[in-house]
Amino acid sequence: MRITRIETIPVQVPLHQERAIRSGRGSHLVSPFLLVKVHTNEGIIGLGEVSCTPGWSGEDQVTAAHFIRNFMEPLLIGKNPLDIEVLTQRIQQRIAHNAFTKAGLEMALWDILGKAASLPVYRLLGGPVREFVPTKFSVTGVEPSRAAEIAAWAVEQGFKSMKVKVGTGPDADVARVKAVRDVIGPAIKLGVDANGGWSPRTAVQTIRRLIEEAGISFAEQPVPALDMSWLADVRAQVPVPIIADESLYTLQDSMALVRAGAADVFSIYIGKGGGIGPARKVAAVAEAAGIVCTVGSNLELGVASAAMIHLAIATQGIGAEEYPCDILGPFFYEDMLLAEPLPIIGGQARPFEKPGLGVELDDSKVEHYRVK
Repeated sequence: MRITRIETIPVQVPLHQERAIRSGRGSHLVSPFLLVKVHTNEGIIGLGEVSCTPGWSGEDQVTAAHFIRNFMEPLLIGKNPLDIEVLTQRIQQRIAHNAFTKAGLEMALWDILGKAASLPVYRLLGGPVREFVPTKFSVTGVEPSRAAEIAAWAVEQGFKSMKVKVGTGPDADVARVKAVRDVIGPAIKLGVDANGGWSPRTAVQTIRRLIEEAGISFAEQPVPALDMSWLADVRAQVPVPIIADESLYTLQDSMALVRAGAADVFSIYIGKGGGIGPARKVAAVAEAAGIVCTVGSNLELGVASAAMIHLAIATQGIGAEEYPCDILGPFFYEDMLLAEPLPIIGGQARPFEKPGLGVELDDSKVEHYRVK
């Protein structure tokens, strides 16, 4: 089998604006994506997806398409798509950054391999280590009354765990989280995610308040990803687990976080590390160091969400039962662009029992949301 060409399609699907993410890092109000189709001489087409929100991924539809067309496609044309590790290393060695673009291509290669082997990707990764992937909801950083309404809606959907976006100001943050706690009750696991929006001093003071006044169970990326020692300082001064997100992109980041004693939990993405394989390597480092992983999100559409489910269902180092994953696309978008909806309900995500990633695009929907 040989790769013959790589097709890219820019799309943008509207978010439900009442649930769109607002946090200490800014607002995530629109989500551009680049869909990837890797064509082969045997007629098998692998699907991938690139998150193209510059404030989050550092990439956009223009840069992603440019790097695929002018750099990555020339490296892959004529190569065997089943040689995923070799091709991934080839791209990594020739192109320094653009992890999300690399991830879009890499997940398409896994899709081809699964289709060629007539197996779901999670089987290729070693098989399931859990029946389903537990998931949590993310409450946006809006005024307390609206945050409470969203949280109550999430509980109705079946979520038993959630986090609230903070980092917008200590008093406003505490009021928002307290309002959510009041409406969801004590049984729902509740944490916060500052997306790096607090200073170290503010983080320590506010997390302590939130533990006392709202009973939070974890704090995600409380400080900016500028210095890992800041994260370590906060972790040393608060009694709840600290999750590293924006501080963690590469395998080297994971090792540095371990050495610094900066986190209890790693939030790993397929996009941040450059693919399913690199994400599993980070999970292996964490597991060896006694650190739990969860799966974070850039609010992916259907193809990447499917890849996330396969990763989480087959990776022992992802402790989704203790720290549920952020696989949430269907709750945030008007459409996921798939011919068949993913098996995602409130609090649970499952993979399709179909070859590859198990998903197919709905061409009419793709054309409707295509960026002209």
